[in-house]
Amino acid sequence: MSSIPAPTQRALRTLEWVTRAENLIVCGPSGTGKTHLLEALGQAAVDAGNKVTWFSLENLGALLRRHGADDTASKAIRRIMRADVIVIDDIGLLPVTTETAEALYRVVDAAYEKRSIALSSNLHPAGFDELMPKTIANATVDRLMHHAHIVLTDGDSIRLTQATAGKGVTPLA
Repeated sequence: MSSIPAPTQRALRTLEWVTRAENLIVCGPSGTGKTHLLEALGQAAVDAGNKVTWFSLENLGALLRRHGADDTASKAIRRIMRADVIVIDDIGLLPVTTETAEALYRVVDAAYEKRSIALSSNLHPAGFDELMPKTIANATVDRLMHHAHIVLTDGDSIRLTQATAGKGVTPLA
């Protein structure tokens, strides 16, 4: 965590950001530890007695799409809001449908100043309008970033580095 500013390092270590209903945005290239960091922070939050829920962006969109069919999307969002930390992983890996963008907005809007969202993305949130309709992206990013800590990862993919060094596999006999 050496490239993370000291105040943010302290907030992450103590989970202050969760008690203050602040958000955490981890963005950077694939393979630089974003999901791993969110997993560790999510486990720390659970260990501290918090409720954590985890979604990929696609799973979140599918969940609300299923509930939209019978008009229970608001009920599903209320259930999601029972968590203290809502993790949304892998934004920017796959194309985002308008329905999925709307699902992200609805969760971010419902959590605004009430719950913490921890999000990982290959793109900085300023680029979310490349993934989804501009009006939805702007409204989502506005609420998401208002009380947010941003962690930028960089460097080479850990997986690719290991693979090209011959690590991670057992040689065939």
